[in-house]
Amino acid sequence: MIRASLRRKKKIAEESLTSGGGDTPEAPRVLVFHPELKRADQTGAWRDASSRLEEAVSLTGALDFEVVGAEIVPIAKLRPSTLFGKGVTERLGLQIKADEADIVMINGQLSPIQQRNLEREWKCKVIDRTGLILEIFADRARTREGRLQVQLALLSYQRSRLVRTWTHLERQRGGRGFLAGPGERQIEIDRRLIGDKLAKLRRELEEVKRTRELHREARRRVPYPIVALVGYTNAGKSTLFNQLTVSEVFAEDMLFATLDPTMRGLILPSGRKVILSDTVGFVSDLPHDLVAAFRATLEEVLEADLIVHVRDAASLETEEQKLDVLEVLKELGLQKAIDGEELVEALNKIDQLKGEELQAVSEYSARHDNTIAISAIKGTNCDALLGLIEDRLTEDMPVFELCVPYSDGKSLARLYEQGEVLKRNEGADGISVQVRVDTTRVGRFEDWCAKAGLDIHLV
Repeated sequence: MIRASLRRKKKIAEESLTSGGGDTPEAPRVLVFHPELKRADQTGAWRDASSRLEEAVSLTGALDFEVVGAEIVPIAKLRPSTLFGKGVTERLGLQIKADEADIVMINGQLSPIQQRNLEREWKCKVIDRTGLILEIFADRARTREGRLQVQLALLSYQRSRLVRTWTHLERQRGGRGFLAGPGERQIEIDRRLIGDKLAKLRRELEEVKRTRELHREARRRVPYPIVALVGYTNAGKSTLFNQLTVSEVFAEDMLFATLDPTMRGLILPSGRKVILSDTVGFVSDLPHDLVAAFRATLEEVLEADLIVHVRDAASLETEEQKLDVLEVLKELGLQKAIDGEELVEALNKIDQLKGEELQAVSEYSARHDNTIAISAIKGTNCDALLGLIEDRLTEDMPVFELCVPYSDGKSLARLYEQGEVLKRNEGADGISVQVRVDTTRVGRFEDWCAKAGLDIHLV
């Protein structure tokens, strides 16, 4: 419903705003309003509101709309009917008319009643933050899985927007006793149809989930550790992914450039191979329906052996963005990873910092063992990041020591296949070897050593 309406609005705008009969249509004109609830105990609210408004403008621009104005709108209290008070609503309506805006984006959550009333008052399309994010996802999804997840989230959102849409229609049919059912209004029919579509999409996503699980099972048999990149949208995850894996994943300076997950092999400094996963970016006030719909994609994060949190160190809101990301990770059930050693922080975009700001980030990185300052686009400290990833992946792996006779070259060669050889010393009785073994291979390694007649012990 929302997407179709926006497309109609965009088509109307393209037809009506074409200048001089030219071939290039103008984009729909959008006004962005950020409602800021005034509180007596609020400190630094306007700086925070300014940052949120700037992000809202960036989100709107991600759909190639023309943002003709943006404003922070302070409100004393939330109005159930229109969000804003009567005077503010009228003033904003005059501004919308003066700017000839086609769409108004409210950087907050609107109830279905508020959205309907504002559209009637302002005579234009009104969308909220959730609707905008869903539109961006629908525009960017490329894979079948991504499109299914977006459709699921859109329909869940759309279902609640049917409030009083069809109240002018009578019941479709009705009757008494066993001759006919009680009848349905159009809104009930639409809800039932959407419910049927949701059930179908969930079944299809279950198939996708089973397919992903088969792929995971195949990786577990190899097995290669999985390292997942997470972070706030536009923090530079895809740029870092391309830098580390020498790939060409789409990476642009825009919000939600990546939606569909991408996985590539990555060689660590020791020669050990891991799988690096690039995931969708997070954002503040991420719709719960969207988190639920993209759970199949985010399960790659749940399966990861190590999570690399890519942060935009050049952003004034980097600490707030960090809290937003951690909140989503907690919602996914990753509290243990956050509290433990399974989370590495990569403070990205240090190439944009100078002087005291750069020094502060460097000092912060030096004080935290799991943190490193990098520039993904320049490649600065990316080798050090790989070293940190390897240290975290291998710190819990057992190290075994054994002695291989000089005559048993076959077993010595197999050791290099079984694990990572750390030390090798030649002695009188043979070659003393220390080898680090993946925790998933310890049982098989011990069985192989027993069959080969090699005595082993933990270091």
